[in-house]
Amino acid sequence: MEKTLKSSAESRLPILKSWLQDIANKHKLKLDTLRPASSDASFRRYYRLQAGAGTAIVMDAPPEQEDCRPFIQVGGLLEQAGLHVPGILAQNLQQGFLLLTDLGEQTYYQAIQAGLDDSRLQKLYRDAIAALVRMQQANAASLPAYDTARLAQELTVFPEWYAQRHCNATLTQAEQATLHDAFALLIADNVKQPSVLVHRDFHSPNLMVCETGINPGIIDYQDALAGPLSYDIASLVMDARTTWEEAQQLDWAIRYWEAARAAGLAVSSDFADFHQAYEWMGLQRNLRILGIFSRLSYRDGKHGYLDHIPRVNTYVRQVAGRYRAFRPLLRVLDKLENRQVVAGYTF
Repeated sequence: MEKTLKSSAESRLPILKSWLQDIANKHKLKLDTLRPASSDASFRRYYRLQAGAGTAIVMDAPPEQEDCRPFIQVGGLLEQAGLHVPGILAQNLQQGFLLLTDLGEQTYYQAIQAGLDDSRLQKLYRDAIAALVRMQQANAASLPAYDTARLAQELTVFPEWYAQRHCNATLTQAEQATLHDAFALLIADNVKQPSVLVHRDFHSPNLMVCETGINPGIIDYQDALAGPLSYDIASLVMDARTTWEEAQQLDWAIRYWEAARAAGLAVSSDFADFHQAYEWMGLQRNLRILGIFSRLSYRDGKHGYLDHIPRVNTYVRQVAGRYRAFRPLLRVLDKLENRQVVAGYTF
């Protein structure tokens, strides 16, 4: 599929350039500077080019596979909430093109990989937490619900793509029942939470370091839903691309909880209750990610995602190992990873 995505992007490039030519004068575009900016796990592709004294971003979202309207809709909600998101300079929804303001070239993830001193790191993440609290005050009434059915459907990728395909395991009926029970327990807890706007990937690759304007710049929000309040803080502190030790996770979670309470969000008044809720939300998310990353490799040929599986597995075990309710799940994980189990403990 990776070849299919590449060929699709190449076949669309002449159409994209033709559209840019039509709007070049108005936006002072220098078409000969057009170059790839990034791609993601979908069919979307991004380009950067000179636009006057600065640069602009072009989103190419093939309308057969992608829809630009949710990106425009959610971006409007976030902008109204005072968040720093790309502005839309021009659009062609029929062909699936958007011309956007450029928030910068460095994501939080890239900045972390390049090496940040701790004071700068902490400042960026305090900014991200403040932005998250503002985002959760946005009006999410028009968004689809992140409900029981959607949460359950998402978890189907774990047995299919992680257990069966990545781990090459055949689950017994008892093990399938264990997964079913664990998933049901997680989802029942998730849906009890207050509902807010959920970005769904509020983590370092989707937060931009901005030289001017408010940090962070926020991108890749087109899949936002109205759902569990703890989802995005779990995404931030159990980042699938960056390893954070538990002490750091806890520090940021406490800072978020305090800021959310001060803003009047409906977080629990007891941090211990909130801590369990966000950890269980993180377990749901990370089980799903194990399946998603496996599918991206084996179905789509994007094998780099497998590099992150050990990290995500560590986050899964961190939570599953803390709560008695997930001990049966932990035994299934032991089997999938060929871990030796002695007297009920994993070594």
